[in-house]
Amino acid sequence: MNDWMMNYWWLMPLLSGVLLACVTGPLGSFVVWRRMAFFGDTLAHGALLGITLGVLSDLNPTLALVLSSAVLALVLYPMQRIETLSSDTLLAIISHSMLAVGLVVLSLAQGVRVDLMGYLFGDLLAVTGDDALMVAAAAMVCLGLIAWQWRGLLATTISQELASIDGYPVSRLNLMLVLILALVIALAMKIVGILLVSAMLIIPPAAARSLSRTPEQMVVIAALVGVLAVIAGMSASFYWDTPAGPSIVVAATLMFVASLAVKRR
Repeated sequence: MNDWMMNYWWLMPLLSGVLLACVTGPLGSFVVWRRMAFFGDTLAHGALLGITLGVLSDLNPTLALVLSSAVLALVLYPMQRIETLSSDTLLAIISHSMLAVGLVVLSLAQGVRVDLMGYLFGDLLAVTGDDALMVAAAAMVCLGLIAWQWRGLLATTISQELASIDGYPVSRLNLMLVLILALVIALAMKIVGILLVSAMLIIPPAAARSLSRTPEQMVVIAALVGVLAVIAGMSASFYWDTPAGPSIVVAATLMFVASLAVKRR
């Protein structure tokens, strides 16, 4: 059994990456449609402060990451309605401020050592069996919720006023989407890192957008692009000894460029 695990150590990272790509495809499509890229980026940057507080309080880092992302999402969601500043400006200020505060607090903590590069750029090859099970459970929950409320989420994305008239619970659907986004971002940090997590939410759906004619097609193609990016990125990391997270994002970017060429033809 131990020999089998040693020979196929790459299966757990690959499985985790593929499962994550299957979630970021549909979820990222809503992020693109709703123009929430800054929101996801802010959640990713702000989560570093949650990691720091979790380390200082001896809380499990993954649990601290999920809790801090959820709390931050609940705080940021109503703040987007502040009219004194545009939502993009406000989110950008919060994003960079919380990233800086997290780094400062982490540097001041005495006797605490954290793999900062792993959190910033991800460490897919260090994913364990427990991590893969957690990603699998979260993926099933997130995909189940999106499939269950697909019509409502799509209706609120097109027009929240019309969705409300049609009887959809707009506020609850928006809150559910934000919390799913927080959970996926928290889990994706282990794979692609804080600085690259929003790329996995944006690039595959952006590549799928030019190749699809319906929302359903875009969701499926986005997931496929993400899966292919994970496989290509891990292969590049294995053969050329490049970091796995950035390699996955580079592969996704190349597929986005290829999709533009296909669209022009």
